[in-house]
Amino acid sequence: MICDYQTNKVYLAEGIKHYETVAHNLLLALYNEGIDTEFLRHTESWKHIWVRDYMPIQLTKTRFLQYRYAPDYLKGYEDYIPPYQTICRGLRLKGKEIPFVIDGGNVVKFSNCVVMTDKVLKENPGYTEGYIRKQLEEAFGCEVVLIPWDRYEMFGHADGMVRAIGDYYILINNYCDFDKDLQKRLKDALSGRFSIAELHYDVPRPSRLNWAYLNFLQVNNCIFVPGLGVREDEKAAEQIQEYYPNHKVILIPGCQELVKEGGALNCVSWNILGNLQEKPKEEA
Repeated sequence: MICDYQTNKVYLAEGIKHYETVAHNLLLALYNEGIDTEFLRHTESWKHIWVRDYMPIQLTKTRFLQYRYAPDYLKGYEDYIPPYQTICRGLRLKGKEIPFVIDGGNVVKFSNCVVMTDKVLKENPGYTEGYIRKQLEEAFGCEVVLIPWDRYEMFGHADGMVRAIGDYYILINNYCDFDKDLQKRLKDALSGRFSIAELHYDVPRPSRLNWAYLNFLQVNNCIFVPGLGVREDEKAAEQIQEYYPNHKVILIPGCQELVKEGGALNCVSWNILGNLQEKPKEEA
């Protein structure tokens, strides 16, 4: 399994340009860090900005796992789903497909496991949990750890709940500040497998958007954290730097309008370990 800290290339949707401030600030930061960045074709619409959800999971440098992207929250809104099969063919990606409905944002990768919320069970009715887990573990080639879905968040994505620090070390969002019950259930699900660190913001009148800090983009030894223009910005960057001491933590200002739409920097990006000397040709 290719982890975020091993990646060196970022793809974005053309649609991110509709959010001019965050697009400018993110692209400038990626350029300043020398990170190769490209735009995906067929993603010009502002509806297609959430790249992470429909792009495949990188298993090895040359193998990818494609899945069905047909989430329940987009039923009746299928125009929000770009032609991702065409996009992947254009990039000449190799790998295999599985018939299960998955969101890329619901896959948090470690080198020896993936963490997903149990919404994957709801998205694939008619199968037992044991069968789904077995098929996913065979497809990923590693253990699948299921965590409780945050029911206040309709997407069911794990990347807004937890992130990998190390193979046995995990960072969870600041549920200690606003949802003690979910915090307990999440820690119960993870404690037998991981040491747990938690974000926490001790500020008056906390922002309702501060969940988004954990949805950072990690590429190689850089972590790009969404800046919201609120008092938690500095505290979030400081805490993330503490948990990732070998990384450069970079705050990307002006992300609040994007976050109000339900996602942040991990959602709008797809980062892989690529061959920077040989760029794949795209099909028309």
